[in-house]
Amino acid sequence: MDRVEFTKEMRKDYTILVPNMLSNHFKLLIKVFANAGYNVELLKNEGRSVVECGLKYVHNDTCYPALLVIGQMIDALQSGKYDLHKVALIITQTGGGCRASNYIHLLRKALKKAGLEYIPVISLNLSGLEKNSGFSLTLGLIRRLIAAMAYGDLLMLLANQVRPYETNKGAADALVDKWADTLVAEFDNGKGFAKSVMRSYMERITADFAAVPLDRTRKCVKVGIVGEIYVKFSSLANNHLEEFLASEGCEVNVPGLMSFILFKVDNRMEDIKLYGGSKAKFAVCKALFDYLSGIEEIMIETVRAKSSFNPPTAYSHLRELIYGIEGYGCKMGEGWLLTAEMLELIEGGYGNIVCAQPFGCLPNHIVGKGMIRRLRELHPESNIVPIDYDPGATRVNQENRIKLMLSVAREKMVSDDTAGTQRAKKDDKEPALV
Repeated sequence: MDRVEFTKEMRKDYTILVPNMLSNHFKLLIKVFANAGYNVELLKNEGRSVVECGLKYVHNDTCYPALLVIGQMIDALQSGKYDLHKVALIITQTGGGCRASNYIHLLRKALKKAGLEYIPVISLNLSGLEKNSGFSLTLGLIRRLIAAMAYGDLLMLLANQVRPYETNKGAADALVDKWADTLVAEFDNGKGFAKSVMRSYMERITADFAAVPLDRTRKCVKVGIVGEIYVKFSSLANNHLEEFLASEGCEVNVPGLMSFILFKVDNRMEDIKLYGGSKAKFAVCKALFDYLSGIEEIMIETVRAKSSFNPPTAYSHLRELIYGIEGYGCKMGEGWLLTAEMLELIEGGYGNIVCAQPFGCLPNHIVGKGMIRRLRELHPESNIVPIDYDPGATRVNQENRIKLMLSVAREKMVSDDTAGTQRAKKDDKEPALV
């Protein structure tokens, strides 16, 4: 299928629509693109109309994330809000065999079916898959996008650890909004991207969250969320899973975007190690990997400096956790990283895990649902529930299954507290040794 190129002329007055996945992260990413001269808008339309639009223009055997992303875009185009001859779409491609590389072709096919084939679709990739004269990823732009991603991860991590215990409801969300606005203003001034500056901002952000008054006497079930990247992060795809868990009084842990990006870059190097390839390409990937790892290290050190917070897990440790359980060549979709994130959560005290399974995603079922039995053998204390998300799955059914998992978690929490109390009483009764 012939594609419509996004040209230099289009860059001047076209609006580029971006599908939503992580609102706080994407608010910062959008600002980075805007400062680079692109007129971008983050889509916020959701609900059943998006699903119905996806079902209309995408084959129902296609994976659920593809259906939602394409449905959200076409639903927006058909809303009457945009000049259809002054709008473009953007979507990611990683160069692998999964959604991030193949949605773009499904999107163009859907646009043609909807009579909108004249709308250009921009491929956001680092693999040279497609190029447009009006859009390019420069080193400076990549550096800024990485910074925005890291700040987003930090805000998400800290807010999730503060929100369940805050004495003033809404304090964590208010801080997220405050710092997102502050960072956007700094981006407007061309600041906030250098490593030394990022460390300073991350220290200030962490200090602000550490100063929020908390009630640590509250007993909260700790729950981790893993899964296919879009369903894991997108409230549209997972029916506002984080909000539901928060309403159930849970402390939520969602492994961030940084480890996934490191995983994708690492895969390029792993390919060359396993199958051979360009030494120059390996050197470029290694330089990017080291830069990303440096940003990750700053974030970990900053959070670790405050004893009240659990820092994110280093990517290098994720590789160690999965050794002997899955091979590093298992990298389709989320690959071994998904299983490693479950191990990370169990190790960090978040053994109650929701594994978000999108319909039609074979890799996710293998490294997610397919690994649960093995993880239970290694960690009998783990409490993992796979939840399917697809057009026919009802929210009530999904939430009831999660509630069942939470009831098991609460019973264990009570049992552990009782056992701890009994041990303390026994220790008090035993005579001191002279």
